[in-house]
Amino acid sequence: MLYDFDKPVNRRNTHSMKWEVAEQELPMWVADMDFKTAPEIQEAIMERAAHGVFGYSVVPKEWYQAYTGWWKRRHSFSMEKGWLVFCTGVVPAISSMVRKLTTAGENVLVQTPVYNIFFHSIVNNGRNIVESPLRYDGNAYQMDFEDLERKLSDPQTTLMILCNPHNPVGRIWSREELMQVGKLCRKYHVTVISDEIHCDLTNPGQGYIPFVSVSADCRKHSITCIAPTKAFNLAGIQTAAVCVPDSNLRHKVWRGLNTDEVAEPNSFAVEAAIAAFTKGETWLNALRNYIQENRRFAEDLLQKEAPHIKPVSSQATYLMWLDCKKMQGCATEFTQYLRKHAGLYLSEGRQYGEGGSSFIRMNIACPRSQLEEGLKRFVEGSRDYEKWTLDMC
Repeated sequence: MLYDFDKPVNRRNTHSMKWEVAEQELPMWVADMDFKTAPEIQEAIMERAAHGVFGYSVVPKEWYQAYTGWWKRRHSFSMEKGWLVFCTGVVPAISSMVRKLTTAGENVLVQTPVYNIFFHSIVNNGRNIVESPLRYDGNAYQMDFEDLERKLSDPQTTLMILCNPHNPVGRIWSREELMQVGKLCRKYHVTVISDEIHCDLTNPGQGYIPFVSVSADCRKHSITCIAPTKAFNLAGIQTAAVCVPDSNLRHKVWRGLNTDEVAEPNSFAVEAAIAAFTKGETWLNALRNYIQENRRFAEDLLQKEAPHIKPVSSQATYLMWLDCKKMQGCATEFTQYLRKHAGLYLSEGRQYGEGGSSFIRMNIACPRSQLEEGLKRFVEGSRDYEKWTLDMC
């Protein structure tokens, strides 16, 4: 095997947010992989570090070429250089755009359950969260267009944050679904921020459709947030981009990012992104295959050992969204029980908004031996928790 994803990496005592836990705890919560990034990216970073001078940086033409070339080659979308603006991360960009594109007291719509940091970007900036819950049929999620239109039609709703592919439910939205979102947002004068940071982590053989590529409505009224950080495990490098085809909207976004001082690259941000999008393809393909095998392994084991807990069908991300409706007790309490009694740290579903309270999110982007240990703790913990719950009755 060209890349050894089975080899454990000791991340304790490295100031890792994920691994800042007790010695006996196993963290499988935050969306941060336990794999080293691609060797080609490591080499580019080390070469830059060897130079020894870390002054102010600019964004060169190679950075634009890396992004446009990748989206053309991997996602069949012709992105123009002039549409791109560097930023230090997708979350800083979203927070900046919430401030720049809305006023205090206006509504920002999200489709829940959804990435919990969206809520922070909205509430911390004095805007109101409007949830349009996705419909769950016991297997997968769909958009509820009746509810979506009703809430978009409120004149106070001026911005929508779309998650494509969706975290945590793992949906890749279809062209038809995205087109309908674009039509509704144009009809009600709502700008769309499309967070597409998970777009390169689709299941092998499956692509995704950039929101901006779907129609003139989508292109005119949207900003797309993209980055190599999730797919190549580079979150700490702080490198991302926004793609904004409309020149007037792009000017507003550019002004906001610069006002908030999140539009200047650090000494490694440019080199890491260029290396990822020009040299990281083989590594990424191998990673996606490994994650898919991890998912199959986890699903098979849970079906045999914990059939009352159902993994939701997923097309993308390295996250498992676990339906706990049929288990005894409460999913939130179960998550807390697992950490306290089994040392397994997972994400409570309730933090992702309406409809998430009966679910748990698990990160499976780790070596197989680590996944096996996590699942062992999960299965044994579920049995102990249900017994404890029944004893408490």
